[in-house]
Amino acid sequence: MTESTATASSATPDQGSGSAQATSLTITDNRTGRSYEVPIADGAVKASDIGKIRTGDDQPGLAVYDPGFVNTASCRSAVTYIDGEKGILEYRGYPIEQLAEKSTFLEVAYLLIHGELPTKDQFDSWVHEITYHTFVHENVRDFMEGFRYDAHPMGMLMASVGALSTFYPESRNISDADNRHMQIVRMIAKMPTLGAWSFRHAQGKPYVYPDNELSYAANFLAMLFRMSEKKFEADERLVKALDVLFILHADHEQNCSTNAVRSVGSSQVDPYSAVAAGIAALYGPLHGGANEAVLRMLKRIGSKDKVSEFVDGVKNGKERLMGFGHRVYKNYDPRAKIIKKACDDVFEVTGVNPLLEIAMELEKIALEDEYFTSRKLYPNVDFYSGLIYEALQFPPEMFTVLFAIGRTPGWLAQWHELVQDKEQKIARPKQIYTGARELEFVPAAERWR
Repeated sequence: MTESTATASSATPDQGSGSAQATSLTITDNRTGRSYEVPIADGAVKASDIGKIRTGDDQPGLAVYDPGFVNTASCRSAVTYIDGEKGILEYRGYPIEQLAEKSTFLEVAYLLIHGELPTKDQFDSWVHEITYHTFVHENVRDFMEGFRYDAHPMGMLMASVGALSTFYPESRNISDADNRHMQIVRMIAKMPTLGAWSFRHAQGKPYVYPDNELSYAANFLAMLFRMSEKKFEADERLVKALDVLFILHADHEQNCSTNAVRSVGSSQVDPYSAVAAGIAALYGPLHGGANEAVLRMLKRIGSKDKVSEFVDGVKNGKERLMGFGHRVYKNYDPRAKIIKKACDDVFEVTGVNPLLEIAMELEKIALEDEYFTSRKLYPNVDFYSGLIYEALQFPPEMFTVLFAIGRTPGWLAQWHELVQDKEQKIARPKQIYTGARELEFVPAAERWR
């Protein structure tokens, strides 16, 4: 017999939510025969209401077992909306397609942090603040120079962002709005500098200081690639493509790294430490390394005429299809469409990446094959982004650093929302204990006879 049954029912109108009527869930616990009326709000039930279901007053309440938080909401958020079934992504209500086409990364960053688009004066002030704070303390440079010559750029970025908390001890005062604003500005401003220096370090090249006469993306490219020239001027098409990539990565709701930022931030630690936790989560191959896996796959296929053979291998379980499908999207990832268009501008400057032909053929065959469409396996953002990064002469180990720079405003918007949310508590999930109980300890002298 099952331990409980549940049915949905209509309840009295919800006066607080503004909806026409509220609904509830009637749960009957078959262990005790008792029934519970559990309110439903915004398509969810509170875990605390489920916890009221118990077999006795001295017994623990019912818990929800959900590894990976597949169907558990950890917060209420107004930052990003995703409809995976329809392939919709919106920042603060604005479709990603419109933002990528008509906006800039710093304007999108302002939108994510402040919740609305800036006026001209607000935007000019925002850009000025971020531009002013692109430089880092010389001790940060010394810190980064202390890494081994072959240190991974993502490890360097993670450590250096965490180290910033020691340079700005006032950042721990997260209850002060002006102080929070200053740390947000600093982090958005300094991320490209730290990312570029980790890149130069790996190549054994001297670090390049920011050029504050350049735009955000152009300045980043200059710090990456400038050598002996007095002024580095990147092609505007490349600058725009990088800006678009940053926009597409700016936030993506409660993903692994954002959850890490919120979880660590729930202890009321400074934002640098919280974002360092997000970078650590992004470092993992299941989160930030997918576009690198796509490149490896395309290189392994080798040529356009071998795509059909590869697809057959995927169907037979002999090959893995990378860059298709998504935990959230059950339709075409809206970001993938935008990146596909950005490829044209980049390759116009750099020349066509030979892997593009393989990628397009693979996408064409997969989208026409019922095996993939029935499983809702459509190209995601990683399928084309790696091709652009490679065309821009980034080594694979830099791909996730670029991702982190773009994601920083989203992490900070989520952190900023968290620290002002009175419903939030320090993260402390339950567990289902599976180990031994009530063992009797035997002293070492007796065990070792």
